[in-house]
Amino acid sequence: MIKPKTFCIPSILFVILVGCSDQDEAAKPQLPNVVIIYADDMGHGDLGVQNPDSKIPTPHLDRLASQGMRFTDGHSSSGICTPSRYALLTGRYHWRRMHGIVQSFGPPSFEAGEFTMARMFKAQGYKTACFGKWHLGWNWEDAIKPDANPKIYERKRKLYNPSDIDWDKSVSGGPLSQGFDTYFGDGTINFPPYAWVQDDKIVEAPTTLMEMGGRQTAEGSWEFRPGPMVDGWDPKDVLPTITEKTVEYISHQKADTPFFVYFPLTAPHAPIIPNDEFVGKSEAGGYGDFVYQVDWIAGQVMKALEENGLAENTIVIFTADNGPERYAHARLEKYDHWSSGELRGLKRDIWEGGHRVPFIVRWPGKVEAGAVTDSLIHQVDLLATLAEVTGFELSNEVAHDSLNQLPLWTGVASGPIRDHAVHNTNANGYAFRKDDWLLVDAKTGEISEPTTWYNEHTGYVREAPQGAWLFNLSDDLAQKTNLISKYPEQVAAMRAELNAIRENGRSVTR
Repeated sequence: MIKPKTFCIPSILFVILVGCSDQDEAAKPQLPNVVIIYADDMGHGDLGVQNPDSKIPTPHLDRLASQGMRFTDGHSSSGICTPSRYALLTGRYHWRRMHGIVQSFGPPSFEAGEFTMARMFKAQGYKTACFGKWHLGWNWEDAIKPDANPKIYERKRKLYNPSDIDWDKSVSGGPLSQGFDTYFGDGTINFPPYAWVQDDKIVEAPTTLMEMGGRQTAEGSWEFRPGPMVDGWDPKDVLPTITEKTVEYISHQKADTPFFVYFPLTAPHAPIIPNDEFVGKSEAGGYGDFVYQVDWIAGQVMKALEENGLAENTIVIFTADNGPERYAHARLEKYDHWSSGELRGLKRDIWEGGHRVPFIVRWPGKVEAGAVTDSLIHQVDLLATLAEVTGFELSNEVAHDSLNQLPLWTGVASGPIRDHAVHNTNANGYAFRKDDWLLVDAKTGEISEPTTWYNEHTGYVREAPQGAWLFNLSDDLAQKTNLISKYPEQVAAMRAELNAIRENGRSVTR
């Protein structure tokens, strides 16, 4: 073995080593920051640039789309909150683990040590932060007192009193247990405890119970669950506060250390309570004003990035966890605004409107400004794509359903990378996409029951006599013509592929 020569003068050695180190750092490409803004219950047709008939101005999101790539065929994993969030952060279809949401004081959706997007970023040297709606559970047994005796109310839900919980204790299982360095938010706006959470502790102890009556919303119902609340808690403070915290965090970041911000909003989810300065800004009532506020928030995030010299090296992703709430039926009748745009269905549904959502990616110099694609993309794909961006090598043991869409983002691929996707909200029905074909393998794709007026207005048939539906979305995006009797071989092939994906435990092999 030949030993390397060494210099006798330590100072010369130091200068050479420092010089080499500086050259290595200069040669190393700067990893981009990543910000994901995740709207809550926002429809495909609520985005102005996506819907010429929208009654809601969305200037900041329209601008974001003009600076990046807009996906007209982008999907969440589920038609409801928790499952879609789990899928986004793990690159794994939610139905491999769950179908429903985490209830008040519910346990974590993740297994201990499960691979997440935040863990991946940390492994690559990123600072990681989450602000806003978590809705993926905590280990509340860490703080619930042994002698707690909660009341049981509707659907066997537990109602804890403030005295049942030791609010000074840290609670594991939340964002810090899943790879985030910091968290600030209210957990879930309409679930107790109604209090701020900083990292893994309650900031101020609740001393009273949320009063369920006497509150006004701009549209729809109050939809709050009873439970412990900080005295004087005002839900209208939630959205402005988490926005302020996110902007403040961004303003403290430096260009030499990459960061990942996951910013799950509490809007436009019910209760629909836009802040006063946004009231009357749309022509779609209170919900429209709430979406306008969401747009403003996206603008504040972009402004913070620009003012701090971070915009050019930051990937900004805007999307939503599922389609709009059932109040959209009355909104269409009253304001002539259909939140799902051309699509059939709403939140909870396995119709397209339940899970086809706004989806924008901005990355200056990498993603073509103003690009629009109808290629299929799924939120589970974000993990593998961002792994490729950061140089993280994924194994077959994680991100079981995540495809690397970077070639599509950067224009290397001119066509779709993903040719299939599985959509599901509950255990009783699956929708399977294969190219332009869509099989809704259930008697109906509907869970959010429409009004009589809506059925008469659209002429939709609610249930299929054949027990399932087949559509070709290339010429029937509104899902009106059931082709199941016309193409039985197509149905059989798609069912076989769907069953194989469900049984195999993964749909991607690396």
